[in-house]
Amino acid sequence: MAAQSSPSRRRFLLGGLGLGVAGVGALVLGWGVLPPRQRLQGSAPLPLQDGAVALNGWLAIQADGSVILAMPRSEMGQGVHTALPMLVAEELDVPLSSVKLIQAPMDKIFGNVAMLKDSLPFHPDDQGRVKALAQWTVAKAARELGVIVTGGSSSVKDGWGPMREAGASARAMLVAAAAAQWQVPAAQCRTQDGEVLHPDGRRASYASLAQLAAAIAPGTPVLKLPQDFKLIGQPAPRRDTPSKVNGSARFGIDARPPGMLYAALHLPPRLGDTLAAFDAAPILAMPGVKKVLDLTPHLAQRSVSCAAVVADAWWRAKQAAAALPTQWKAGPQANLSSAGVYAEFARLLDSETGHAYHASGEVEGKVAQGLRQVTAEYRAPFLAHAAMEPVNCTAQVKDGKVMLWVSTQAPGIAVDVAAKVAGVDAKDVMIEVLLLGGGFGRRLEVDMVAQAVAIALQCDGAPVQLVWTREQDTKHDMYRPAALARFTARLDEHGRIASWDNKSVSGSITHQFLQRNFGLPGAGPDKTTAEGEFDMPYEIANQRIAHVIADSAVPIGYWRSVGHSHNAFFKESFIDELAHAAGQDSIAFRRAMLLRHPRHLAVLDAAVAKAGTPPPGHAHGVALHQSFGSIVAQVAQVSVENGEIRVQRVVCAIDCGIAVNPNIIAQQMESAVLFGLSAALGGEITFKEGKVEQSNFHDYPVLRMGQTPEVETIIIASAEHPEGVGEPGTPPIAPAVANAVFSLTGKRLRSLPLRLA
Repeated sequence: MAAQSSPSRRRFLLGGLGLGVAGVGALVLGWGVLPPRQRLQGSAPLPLQDGAVALNGWLAIQADGSVILAMPRSEMGQGVHTALPMLVAEELDVPLSSVKLIQAPMDKIFGNVAMLKDSLPFHPDDQGRVKALAQWTVAKAARELGVIVTGGSSSVKDGWGPMREAGASARAMLVAAAAAQWQVPAAQCRTQDGEVLHPDGRRASYASLAQLAAAIAPGTPVLKLPQDFKLIGQPAPRRDTPSKVNGSARFGIDARPPGMLYAALHLPPRLGDTLAAFDAAPILAMPGVKKVLDLTPHLAQRSVSCAAVVADAWWRAKQAAAALPTQWKAGPQANLSSAGVYAEFARLLDSETGHAYHASGEVEGKVAQGLRQVTAEYRAPFLAHAAMEPVNCTAQVKDGKVMLWVSTQAPGIAVDVAAKVAGVDAKDVMIEVLLLGGGFGRRLEVDMVAQAVAIALQCDGAPVQLVWTREQDTKHDMYRPAALARFTARLDEHGRIASWDNKSVSGSITHQFLQRNFGLPGAGPDKTTAEGEFDMPYEIANQRIAHVIADSAVPIGYWRSVGHSHNAFFKESFIDELAHAAGQDSIAFRRAMLLRHPRHLAVLDAAVAKAGTPPPGHAHGVALHQSFGSIVAQVAQVSVENGEIRVQRVVCAIDCGIAVNPNIIAQQMESAVLFGLSAALGGEITFKEGKVEQSNFHDYPVLRMGQTPEVETIIIASAEHPEGVGEPGTPPIAPAVANAVFSLTGKRLRSLPLRLA
């Protein structure tokens, strides 16, 4: 469907600092007094067929009574195409099976407000006016930006308000239509299973009322109270499971527009290399080859320099691209090495103070005098995303318009970059978002979109499908940043933490992401670098948590749970170290620092109670971590067999607020544990002479079935606003396993991946 977003408006709102101070002040003041942009009615009608009647910008009623829901979030296995329709079905009083999905148009009402609001670097315990004002302002700005994106475990959190309001508003309009027809007060009517009912026995289907209802002003939606929920909170089965089982589900790689050609890339051998020349003649003579292209002039900062081969079959394109004779100009990263990266991190920790994300009391001076000091240094490597569906995009450029078929977490950004590469307006870009065979943050990037459009530009109107190889994906990812962290804590005479000083260093994902995708310079603090460190719940009077941003020569991007993925390992492992140094049980040690955090205590206690006592030859390790609004505690049962760490069982307790669909929550906890465990036990991207040393699953392993532990999930009952689910299960698993290894062997593992040798 046609894009209606404005790249120029987006750039202005993100980085409009060119106005004078007085102008900025007047603009902000004038804008601030306006009410936030509404999220119920779109700027254009929904793209409907077959006589469907729209009741607002989110949903419509079809002639057969089914409900059409505009879906703005991408399904990548996290279950949002089930959970989000549940919100609408609940408020509209229709069976979940009657809700059908269409792709949401590029309209600001579908922008992800919660994700941007959660990017603010406030401590969860901070309830002050500054935080409230900042969150309100960012949420208001996010409505203006209208960036349609799936990430940050924010889909249900963001949809909880507007999608329920859309259902409730439509229900009120349908009730009003029936009441008008029957000439009775609306308060006498009720709804059930897609019908309006009256006590005298009269009933009318939503389909029969839709036209009349569409002409009725919606009024202010009245949402159901939690005690009245019939669907929310129930373990509804996943709606996408049948199609994935029978093979009818369409992923990005399944796009097959008529006349499609296939493309493969020839990527640089080292980071930063630029294509200097290639010899196309022998490649053009190969069977099925149509074109050999230099994409570099079309891509700017949106992709690495590269060439592409277009053929009538992907295997032919792949073989030809691999055989292309090329010459490369070395870039500034030609001598990059992992050892050099960590050496620079250590230098920065020695020389830089860093930005303090949280501080209270003092960590030196009188509080430190005469107390026992414990210090430790932890590190984490670069990581690839390794999604199962290969990176791909299908594009067509014809008659001044662009069509995209793509698995993406960021359709709005994909549309913008396609328009720039093709030299057309964003309104002339159409996009079909297909299912994602894994995202994990990799498909927040749009380099594959820029490449596919650059190829299609030169293919005379034919659609072209670009597919990366597994080796290319491993060697040319936007990696989870490497990081180094130092801790210094002091214990008082009772073994309690008197002071906590934590400084870490890594590259900034946000700085790079803004530059790559919006052309904006990265500057200032970046919450993702220190999240999971500065926002811990432990009640320590004197603490300072700071971070130093290192300019990263390695391309880095958002990886499932982002900074929490390694900072939880740092923080929870060091907590365990301190408990041991204090001669205390690690669980009791944590509990003593959570007296004002009853939700955290309840989660910790639930996981520990369920885990019980480890069998002989095994040990339990515990970790507690809050991320994306949800609190997770995990107990890992670990053994060591022939020098290899084996995880047999993981008990995972979560408080994520109201549990919209317990089935999906359990599935996501299992998925997140296995994803994090793959990284904890084997994930590592290393560099030597500017090259990534890993290439495929043989040297960048993911868990095999025989290595997979039993995962038991406990969902803590809650009436709080729903929080994130897709990512919070990943951060605690690495420290839980490491802490179990220490209990079992006495060896403290301070580097990921966890290796005893």
